[in-house]
Amino acid sequence: MDALVRLLQLLVLLLTLPLHLMALLGYWQPLCKSYFPYLMVVLTAKTNRMMASKKRELFGQIRGLTGASGKVALLELGCGTGANFEFYPAGCRITCLDPNPHFEKFLTKSMAENRHLQYEQFVVASGEDMKQLADSSMDVVVSTLVLCSVESPRRVLQEVQRVLRPGGVFFFLEHVAEPRGSWAFLWQQVLEPTWKHIGDGCCLTRETWKDLEHAQFSELQMEQHPPPIKWLPVGPHIMGKAVK
Repeated sequence: MDALVRLLQLLVLLLTLPLHLMALLGYWQPLCKSYFPYLMVVLTAKTNRMMASKKRELFGQIRGLTGASGKVALLELGCGTGANFEFYPAGCRITCLDPNPHFEKFLTKSMAENRHLQYEQFVVASGEDMKQLADSSMDVVVSTLVLCSVESPRRVLQEVQRVLRPGGVFFFLEHVAEPRGSWAFLWQQVLEPTWKHIGDGCCLTRETWKDLEHAQFSELQMEQHPPPIKWLPVGPHIMGKAVK
């Protein structure tokens, strides 16, 4: 099976050789950072329509998690275009974090369309290093389709626990690997080297539920759902919450 994966990976690499050469020469990443927000505008609109009920179910739990200020201090990791804003309850104080500064103009548009929220700041940083944010400063942290593309999910979850107040909640909705040994997992392995370039670092074969289970939250609730867009190699989604 491993030999078949390597052979198919080579065939895909040959078919997409210009992309890999651009990446090798350092030209692809700056281009990807510029075009990726436009791609996400299209994909997140479609995903929101398909996942609306699940997002309402997940983020509806944010009500009642108010901190000392009387409002919910909410940090969204990899906020992107602000596609989750419409699902947050009124009165949340939103801090947005994303390593790609090109998302800011799309984020500003989403802010204008969601006046029920209060916006604190947009932090350009990776989830592995959120030093701009103080310890125990957040009531809620949200991550949707983000842990697939970070360098180290383990370090991101450590930072999440650092910035959450005691009893604070981490809400997540992430795509994960197909079952090992399945044909779907094989194709994820085949496509992943190329997909990571197209998807700005997105990994198809991450078993993110293991990182969550090992992160030592005081409570973890998680359920799995089939992928919303069947024709993409993106696998099933895990959804849930973890309490500090």
